[in-house]
Amino acid sequence: MKWQLAGGVAVVTGAASGIGRALAQRLAREGMSLALCDVNAAGLAESAAAALTLAPRNAASAPHVTSHIVDVGDAAQVTEFADEVVAAHGRVTLLLNNAGVAIHGQFEDLSLDDFDWLMRINFWGVVNSTKIFLPILRREQRAHIANLSSIFGIIAPPGQTAYCASKFAIRGFTESLRNELAGSNVGVSCVHPGGIRTRIAADARVASGASGEAATYAEEFDRVARHSPEFAAAKIVGGVKRNKARILIGGEAYALDAAQRIAPSQLSKLLQRGRGPR
Repeated sequence: MKWQLAGGVAVVTGAASGIGRALAQRLAREGMSLALCDVNAAGLAESAAAALTLAPRNAASAPHVTSHIVDVGDAAQVTEFADEVVAAHGRVTLLLNNAGVAIHGQFEDLSLDDFDWLMRINFWGVVNSTKIFLPILRREQRAHIANLSSIFGIIAPPGQTAYCASKFAIRGFTESLRNELAGSNVGVSCVHPGGIRTRIAADARVASGASGEAATYAEEFDRVARHSPEFAAAKIVGGVKRNKARILIGGEAYALDAAQRIAPSQLSKLLQRGRGPR
């Protein structure tokens, strides 16, 4: 049976743009109140305003939208964020851990600081938010956590060692957590988008020791990114309603997932010919 989201409260991290903004808009249409967070204050304000215009007005009480400047890699900030959410909304029924960053460059060009910066946001951001919001979710009759991994949490092309490490870590963390919470009031989903047209590649850092070649990665991403953030948001919300363990987004995600399971050696050879699909 599908979970009815209306009347609940969703926390969306990384809500200033891309999939995060699209999720905010989709959930507002579903009749959910929203607590949106990001480090980008201007983008966050735009997302909150857009979500408010889409919220249904025929309900007894219109959905409430709050925005919060939060670095999810900082556990203290996430704790303060959770306190603010409870004070403003009283509860949380859905946690969408979407915040993430990327870095371009081969492993030998990455500094340890580069690697640490990405892991702190991508992986520890998910762990921090999940750890701090889980007791709040536990109070509900039904609640859900959806963590954004990537198709790069299933396949591992060259030039993406830090990003793949974070997304494989999110996948392992999320799958184990789902098994721990099986039979409880909290469902858990791991999301693996394929090529989604967001700014993550354009806004990515370049490895400290990388040559100018790394600057072409964003162009390559744009060339193969086939799906809109709105398409991704619809798939994520649909998967959450059905309590799906794994939410793959895009035909390429399904194809690459199948290739990794059925012919991993052949896929590895294909990826080694270039930088692989993004």
